[in-house]
Amino acid sequence: MAIYRKTHWTSEIKPELDGKEVTLSGWVWEIRDVGRIKFIMLRDREGMVQVTVKRSSVSDETWDTVSRLSKEDVVSVRGIVRASKVAKTGVEVEPIEVRLLNKANPLPIDIWGNVDETMLDLRLRYRTVDLKRRSNVILFKALSEVVKAMRTTLYGYGFIEVFTPKIIATSTEGGAELFPVQYFERTAYLAQSPQLYKEELTASLERVFEIGPAYRAEKHDTTYHVNEFISVDAEAAFMNYRDVMSVLEDVIVESYRASVDLLSQIGREVRVPSKPFKVITYDDALSMLDKEGIKVKWGDDVPKEGLEALSRLIGEPFFIIHFPTMLRAFYTKPIEGDESRSESFDLVIDGMEVTSGSTRIHDKDELEKAMRARGLNPGNFSTHLEIYSWGMPPHAGWGLGLYRLMMVMAGVRNIREVILFPRDRYRLVP
Repeated sequence: MAIYRKTHWTSEIKPELDGKEVTLSGWVWEIRDVGRIKFIMLRDREGMVQVTVKRSSVSDETWDTVSRLSKEDVVSVRGIVRASKVAKTGVEVEPIEVRLLNKANPLPIDIWGNVDETMLDLRLRYRTVDLKRRSNVILFKALSEVVKAMRTTLYGYGFIEVFTPKIIATSTEGGAELFPVQYFERTAYLAQSPQLYKEELTASLERVFEIGPAYRAEKHDTTYHVNEFISVDAEAAFMNYRDVMSVLEDVIVESYRASVDLLSQIGREVRVPSKPFKVITYDDALSMLDKEGIKVKWGDDVPKEGLEALSRLIGEPFFIIHFPTMLRAFYTKPIEGDESRSESFDLVIDGMEVTSGSTRIHDKDELEKAMRARGLNPGNFSTHLEIYSWGMPPHAGWGLGLYRLMMVMAGVRNIREVILFPRDRYRLVP
């Protein structure tokens, strides 16, 4: 077996393995030289372990190899686990052999000290190096666990996962700025949402979800907008907005539960929210904000400062429901008997809108009317509208911004911190 093929992660090296031979592979996080003993802190994805190299216990070749090591060199260690009262983790590895797999040049940024938020642009320039930082490794492990929890929860509700096109012929929501793509002899666009596809799929698959990239060509320059993001979308036949709000609550709660232990390792104490979430109407929200001195005209969206104020007042995740119909996308169903308001909702957590959803219009004539009311030409949506002639069920759904949710759970100030390689107005590399 090649020496670099690890038998254990560093986190698995426990005192109970005392006397066992193991092979570890990773990076030199730190090395201390006290003469005829050298201490290597070996790092891999799961943690660190001390490798104690005694001159009297290793070959000349191994000693020479260790003597040439520096930070971030890639190494493989074959050795014996020893319980230790001196090592921080209560265990160390005494090497039989150490192999240098690759030499590292001095890093362009510091990954050993505290994170300097003012250096985010520089850190993103050298993102692959920045990701070596322990806090980042834990953050993206937590993100992975959150996605797994979302999938598990949605599967539990009978949803199936689907994959819709990201190269499309026209806007799926109307009015959104799209990135054009040269598609052979035609101009196509990058999808800003799987909205119309997931609605169409309720006519056959009934309950569907997708976790995938979406693109918006909006020239934002904020700490909570990017132009490429991961959208978590769910759509269900024979459900209304209240039903899918209930599903969403479980998705959020399970996402928090999945991240608690990992985020606590980087000092973020996450409190799992309690169900049911508080619900206020759009009119309630405007009234509450008016008392706080924040004026929002009926028919306008609630601004970021308004969401932050509401979060301070409510103190937990909450839904805003019944937005003005014309404030929402054309497929949003109005409330019967109150056409000016809609069966819609936003989920707000810590001042951040993380999810929007609604009951959808499933009647073709009503949908065409809603399109025209917003200045859209139904003829541009002909392949979508024809589905409504062939048995479109009542349906509802939502779209969740994965990075926004992770941003509030991790307590970071900039959404780019929770994205491996952010794409915003100014950043196209790395």
